[in-house]
Amino acid sequence: MTYDVAALRTQFPALSAGFAYFDGPGGTQTPRPVIQAIADALGQPLSNRGGATPGERNAETIVSESRLAMADLLGAEPSGTVFGRSATQLTYDFSRTLAKTWSPGDEVIVTRLDHDSNIRPWIQAAEQVGATVRWADFDPATGELTVDDIRAVLSERTRLVAVTAASNLIGTRPAIAAISRTVHEAGALLYVDGVHHTAHSLVDVGQLGADFYVCSPYKFLGPHHGVLAARPELLESLDPDKLLPSTDVVPERFELGTLPYEFLAGTRAAVDFLAGLDAGAAGTRRQRLAAASAALEEHEDNLRARIDKGLSALEQVTVHSRAADRTPTLLMTFEGHSTTDAYRFLAERGVQAPSGSFYALEASRRLGLGDTGGLRVGLAPYNNTDDVDRLLEGLSDFLRFQGGAR
Repeated sequence: MTYDVAALRTQFPALSAGFAYFDGPGGTQTPRPVIQAIADALGQPLSNRGGATPGERNAETIVSESRLAMADLLGAEPSGTVFGRSATQLTYDFSRTLAKTWSPGDEVIVTRLDHDSNIRPWIQAAEQVGATVRWADFDPATGELTVDDIRAVLSERTRLVAVTAASNLIGTRPAIAAISRTVHEAGALLYVDGVHHTAHSLVDVGQLGADFYVCSPYKFLGPHHGVLAARPELLESLDPDKLLPSTDVVPERFELGTLPYEFLAGTRAAVDFLAGLDAGAAGTRRQRLAAASAALEEHEDNLRARIDKGLSALEQVTVHSRAADRTPTLLMTFEGHSTTDAYRFLAERGVQAPSGSFYALEASRRLGLGDTGGLRVGLAPYNNTDDVDRLLEGLSDFLRFQGGAR
């Protein structure tokens, strides 16, 4: 296993700005091969997809290769891989499509742990058809969302359960495979928000048991758009709203309008870049992604341990990320000090660690933090020990200077 973070960092032009970036959960910086792939796509002939002209063929190649790349990343099928503007947009689209199959009295389950993009679309879709929304809670003391928490609100009327594979606020990774078995035993579908999870774990949609799995390439070194994976036969059974002349072929029937070809080219490049994170790995792209994921997790776990140790030496710090299985994402608050002040203090010292609830309003409220949330520190592949030490030194100075007074 070979993970050379120093060599990796040379591939990120944004790092030349001198910042230590801990805002990966909100979006990662972009490596040169991804930037180049986007530029190359725009610099060659490009037209609507087809086979008669170079521009048409280039567009067709970009789409097919990007589907293959995302299928490799997610352990999914290319013909079940849907592209959209964002994970939020895809979830809204699928919530409206699935709601066509619901009736008054049917039930939909959402959780307090989720990002609002995996809560509000389902609530609004349920309201439109008279379905009932039920809430699965999590333990604010531990940050854990368990199978029992889901089972407690399941019934024979449950049609869909929407749950995160990893909390973007506190990093909790629920046991999705076990939740899936329970949900399917009840005869319901499982919609999984994998936006935060995909950046930190090897994904296998089949093993997870997710009927729908949505993610965002810009969280894992790619450009800004969304991707949804599902079984092709499940997609075949759904009837989305679409334009009359647009195709009924799956997965294209769910892709509204012309795809952003240049961003898809960047996504393909991002997957290939991730597959090369373990310099010693060989085999298929999926095999190299598996090796790279293991190397990345080890790297990020080591950095997280360094952060945990450093924070433990600081008084007045409360870390709200406590689940046994979680991503390298820490939410913290400070006794007597504003996390917004901490964010600004760190920014002045070249450390990017934002403050907020990050659209996880229900989770922030359940933690007793209201809509304000806390300071979030999230790791990405390019973070190193120097970044961590700058963060810890900045937090120590912030607390010593009484929230920013020099």
